[in-house]
Amino acid sequence: MTPLLSLFGKPWIWSWLAAFMVWFLTIMVTLGASTLGLSQAALTFAAFSVIVGIGQMFVITLGPGNIDLSVPATMTLAGTVALKLMNVENGLILPGLLVAILIGLVVGLGNYALIKALRIPPIIATLSMSFIVQSAAIWTNRGLRIKPPSMLAEFTTTNTLGVPNVAIVALLISLLAWFLLEKTIYGRWISAIGQSMPASRMAGIPVDGTRFVTYLFCAVLASLAGYLLACFSGGAALNMGSEYLLTSIAVVVIGGTAVAGGDSNVPGIWGASLFMFLVVSMLNTYGLGAGIRLIMTGLIIISVIMLAGGRRAGMR
Repeated sequence: MTPLLSLFGKPWIWSWLAAFMVWFLTIMVTLGASTLGLSQAALTFAAFSVIVGIGQMFVITLGPGNIDLSVPATMTLAGTVALKLMNVENGLILPGLLVAILIGLVVGLGNYALIKALRIPPIIATLSMSFIVQSAAIWTNRGLRIKPPSMLAEFTTTNTLGVPNVAIVALLISLLAWFLLEKTIYGRWISAIGQSMPASRMAGIPVDGTRFVTYLFCAVLASLAGYLLACFSGGAALNMGSEYLLTSIAVVVIGGTAVAGGDSNVPGIWGASLFMFLVVSMLNTYGLGAGIRLIMTGLIIISVIMLAGGRRAGMR
């Protein structure tokens, strides 16, 4: 098999090809005038999808039925509480970050406690937890929109060597995720659990402990994304995480991670996140109506998934 054919056999390549094609079609309309601005905007907004998508990917890798629907509520609560604690003070940036992470740990603990103690499907457990967390966010917010500290607001909205700072943060998290999946026993454990939980138990893998850590990790990443998004957008809003419920799942599927579990894909998360932003930008650039944009977005996503899935089946 040639290197080119081997590359096209990678499940993540299709999301990157789709993202590049959409990017190219978009800049063609503006004759290249918006190339830099579009690229930086894509990296910025994709970064938030990457962070929550990586957490969701870890959970989905655990196997069928594993999914975290508390991501949007966790983002909202973490962003709201962190900004309220920091109260526009630069000296409280680190305590605000620690509180956001603590909220993620508590939500992750609650999610797995419901899954394990009540023996209910993860989709139901995390949905129930999302109602509790969202209620806490509403009680905490009370209609206020507190601004982030100036240093944090500047960090999340500026670039370093032309690359958005939030994209750099997402890249570092991606490298950590790749290392955990590819170079640690924990990564081998979650892949094995996703392929067969009964077999993993018989092999002596600590299934419960591994699943517990995975749900914690997902919730912490959601909290971190909420913390950064609240600072980037100038304040926490009660609906700030709503679009990331489906987005966090879509980027996992489009990126080539096996929905049945046991196989994850970090590079694909980036390609899918860029694609999700760029396809909307392209359709807006072409001046299509809202209804047409939604239909076209759905058809394009389905096409990418079918193309990638069919190609992978043919490569076996």
